[in-house]
Amino acid sequence: MLMVPVRQLGETERGAVERLLDLDPFAAAQVAERVAAHGLSWWRADGRIFGYGSRRQVESLCWLGGHLTPILASKPAVAAFAERIGSEERLCSSIVGRADAVLGLWERLESRWGPARDVRPNQPLLAAEGPAPVRPDPDVRLARSDEMDLLFPAAVAMYTEEVGASPLVDDGGRGYRRRVLDLVRARRAYVKVVDGEVVFKAELAVVTRRTAQIQGVWVAPEWRGRGIATAAMSAVMRDATGRVAPTVSLYVNDYNVPARRVYERCGFRSVGTFATVLF
Repeated sequence: MLMVPVRQLGETERGAVERLLDLDPFAAAQVAERVAAHGLSWWRADGRIFGYGSRRQVESLCWLGGHLTPILASKPAVAAFAERIGSEERLCSSIVGRADAVLGLWERLESRWGPARDVRPNQPLLAAEGPAPVRPDPDVRLARSDEMDLLFPAAVAMYTEEVGASPLVDDGGRGYRRRVLDLVRARRAYVKVVDGEVVFKAELAVVTRRTAQIQGVWVAPEWRGRGIATAAMSAVMRDATGRVAPTVSLYVNDYNVPARRVYERCGFRSVGTFATVLF
């Protein structure tokens, strides 16, 4: 019987999908959060998940929504996913995940989906358990909904600096503001405010039962070099591992040496390498 190696998975295969996601809890966190919240029905999850392997045993996964994310993708799986997905118009804004799979996909998809706005081939994936071995900053706290006018400019500055494009372009920032407000309301956004100014911010952008993924870490430019980031991150880690998930994780650009030093001081360890292709 002819086996079709890649197929879209449905709710009846949710158990198999969750078992695979659990095998790579840090790299698969974004997809695991989506599946836990919405299942595998694409109209609810705002994305589709493809499986590679036989109908009895799915070996690799690939999420296609706002982002394209391969999970536990072997070289044959990468080739099969690229062949299946590359026939469609590109709608995702990035390809992100473990570097070998992401770069393998991009090698096969570039001629169809390119050019990319940026390719970041080496992003250390880091994780930590428990509080940091650094005294936390007592002034870092959860942001409040009534502070959105204070927080949003800092969030825009962080996004523009990190991604290389403004989140205000497409819809004046309404969608991005909703996203930030959702994180604040979910008690997943942290700030340090000094004299009415946000000087540090970070969010738990992804939360699963295994990890809370920290994103959006930002220090106001005029406060950089003063040593506030380490204690501030320690405060985020203490709250997140005490209240939200047993571990924290993140990925960082390899060239961001100051941030990598902060994370090292906070007790993060390497759990692999990510890559990101931005469109």
